[in-house]
Amino acid sequence: MRAMILAAGRGERLRPLTDTVPKPLVPIAGKPLIEHHLEALAAGGFREVVINQGHLGDLLPRALGDGERWGIQIHWSDEQPEALETGGGIFQALPLLGSAPFLVINGDVWTDYPLVRLRAVKCDWAHLVMVPNPEHNPRGDFALEGARIREDGADMLTFSGIGVYHPRLFKSCKPGKFSVVPLLRTAMTRHLVTGERFSGAWDDIGTPERLENLNQALSA
Repeated sequence: MRAMILAAGRGERLRPLTDTVPKPLVPIAGKPLIEHHLEALAAGGFREVVINQGHLGDLLPRALGDGERWGIQIHWSDEQPEALETGGGIFQALPLLGSAPFLVINGDVWTDYPLVRLRAVKCDWAHLVMVPNPEHNPRGDFALEGARIREDGADMLTFSGIGVYHPRLFKSCKPGKFSVVPLLRTAMTRHLVTGERFSGAWDDIGTPERLENLNQALSA
């Protein structure tokens, strides 16, 4: 299974830090956030990783190289000068991701989720990792009912930004800027999206306050 790290976002809410540093290179526990992802992917047996580039994207290959130090091969999907959002970014990278299901992880979350677990997922369309709702998203995103994801329901949870997608999810898409969420919602209406609940460590570092809180917690 191949993997993709979504790393092209502007990081508006983290400004002014992200005026000079791309969001994936923001330091967490003494090293860039994206390096935590690469270490976790390598530990999980992933060997081919795609990273998309957007804002200040030229700094990413300079910092990470070709992935040799983690025992992986990094492939770059350049979206400069304007990022293509989640759906458009994945769609552009499909030639690098192959014909089998692939893992996608947002470049602005920190977690100890064992990514190796997703290598065994039977994914016909999409499989999402859901987490308990944080303070900044109290109403959640989708409902988990058994092993299926619904748009609404009693057990509303937050999408972690970690999932497995089959290329067929994007079969009707065209190049351009778009979100993956409408594709997921359409697949949910057809009962084609599975999911799981993860209650371990997970943080969205979308604001300076959350970033500071996470770094303090990890250094304690």
